[in-house]
Amino acid sequence: MRGSVPLRTVPRFPERTVPVFTIQFDLFDSATNTIFEAKTYPDFKKLLAESGCTKCPLSEGRRHIVVDRGNPGAKVLMIGEAPGENEDIQGKAFVGRAGQLMDQMMKELGIDTNRDTLIANVVKCRPPENRAPKQEEADQCMPFLKKQIALMKPSIIVLLGATAVRHLIHDKGDFSMEKEAGRFFTHPDYPNIQLMVLYHPAFILRDPRKKPVMQEHLKALKRLMDESGAAK
Repeated sequence: MRGSVPLRTVPRFPERTVPVFTIQFDLFDSATNTIFEAKTYPDFKKLLAESGCTKCPLSEGRRHIVVDRGNPGAKVLMIGEAPGENEDIQGKAFVGRAGQLMDQMMKELGIDTNRDTLIANVVKCRPPENRAPKQEEADQCMPFLKKQIALMKPSIIVLLGATAVRHLIHDKGDFSMEKEAGRFFTHPDYPNIQLMVLYHPAFILRDPRKKPVMQEHLKALKRLMDESGAAK
């Protein structure tokens, strides 16, 4: 299948280590510093969800700070772009139509997204009209996502859609989702982690003709999870 890579090209995984990220502390923002000082994922999630963060204008229209959905003890982290209306209402990531489609497609392969993955977004608050997050909004939220990665220590990161790729892999430049989707790669910003690009499930809802392609990509992900011990 075009865009996929045979599993034999993917190396076995070393023991999970904490990615090295530089998180800037703000001497005048003790509440945010407390979030970054959290030693465990549950503490981090609680502090962030209850923080009332106002670092960017997205805070003005939100109901909830949407931290994640799933299992922080899993080895697979899936990253989308932003919460939608259903996520904003429920305070959980990927619970709308796109998330339900992802759950269904992965369940068909024996993957339980709430058990085998953690799902998060580039930004934690819903943008107006579900637009893509602006660069300055993503910049304000990125330290929180990096803290999630550092605490979770995933062995696989799945980037759902072009927006996630652009904000997490800054040197990708111009790229084609058709060529990148389904491929495994590594990046120095994420040591000891295999990365994979997938179509965002919202794109599949808009263009169901791509669903068979994504199914093949998910099969490759499942094989990688089995090989690395990431599947339960």
